[in-house]
Amino acid sequence: MRAETLNIVDEIRQAITLLRRHFDWDQAVKRLEYLNSRAEDSSLWNDPIEAQKLMRERQELEDGIAAVKGMTQALEDNIGLIELGEEEGDDGIIAEAEAALRSMQGEAKARQVETLLSGEADANDTYLEIHAGAGGTESQDWASMLLRMYTRWAERRRFKVEVLEVHDGEEAGIKSATVLIKGHNAYGWLKTESGVHRLVRISPYDSNARRHTSFSSIWVYPVVDDKIEIDVSESDVRIDTYRSSGSGGQHVNTTDSAVRITHIATGIAVACQAERSQHKNKAKAWEMLRSRLYEEELKKREAVANATEASKSDIGWGHQIRSYVLQPYQLVKDLRTGVESTSPSSVLDGDLDEFMEASLSHRIEGGAGEAVADLD
Repeated sequence: MRAETLNIVDEIRQAITLLRRHFDWDQAVKRLEYLNSRAEDSSLWNDPIEAQKLMRERQELEDGIAAVKGMTQALEDNIGLIELGEEEGDDGIIAEAEAALRSMQGEAKARQVETLLSGEADANDTYLEIHAGAGGTESQDWASMLLRMYTRWAERRRFKVEVLEVHDGEEAGIKSATVLIKGHNAYGWLKTESGVHRLVRISPYDSNARRHTSFSSIWVYPVVDDKIEIDVSESDVRIDTYRSSGSGGQHVNTTDSAVRITHIATGIAVACQAERSQHKNKAKAWEMLRSRLYEEELKKREAVANATEASKSDIGWGHQIRSYVLQPYQLVKDLRTGVESTSPSSVLDGDLDEFMEASLSHRIEGGAGEAVADLD
């Protein structure tokens, strides 16, 4: 077997080992047997909500176990075909089997990424905040470009995007924005995007056409569902109301309907101006605050695994996670994983999956060596 093919086989075997470990294989098989027996019990549907939850879990386990079994069998089948082709000198069989293994390699990588979307809140909807750094119009324009980038990314995945709060810049762009992105695994996919994003370009606002560097920060935190209890009362916060900012004309809100809630102990502040009703904005802001406090707790519990979490402060050189260079050359580079793209226009149009997958995959590299050892 050729060295390149052996490397592909080893990579697929490693992925299968990681997937089995992720599922806790023996327990997963037993759990699926139990869920199958429960599904045959007519009394299960006496509680429709619980029944739907169990059926979803059953489907996920069934799909995952079937995928691992299918990959294992396909791997052995194609290895067998290559060995047969080598014995009989049939290059056609070998080429066909090697092509199938290369296809499996891509599937194995995708499956590995999916295993990382199994955190406590990964399946939830998510809030995404954007804040322009120092630099006035330049950074504010960059912040608006990032808002468009993440909106386009979400639309590609058919996620729903709701704009909850926007503070427009004086001349162009935005000072800040908060959006709610709704979709399965929205938080899981976006959680590694928190941090400072750097743009280098010839400024469209500089009459001398000089190159400028701008910074904006992204902050991602999950929507908490009803099962998660966050204990916070009005005595723990300061609530401010203010007039919503907007695009002008008939959309100007002439009442102080926008709401900002600041958690006194932590300094965490959230704001909502999406609704015309102050009452609705306040209710949404409370939901956002609970989510931020929950995210803080998640960060404490996952401090070791989540070493890449960025700080919202000091929006500048020391905390950047990704660089977008438009001049003097074209390059987007993730400073954590080394992943690059020579098509910034595609990235800024929402083509972010490669970067997200790499940053998620980065989290399991520490376990890769152990997986190889298990196969020896």
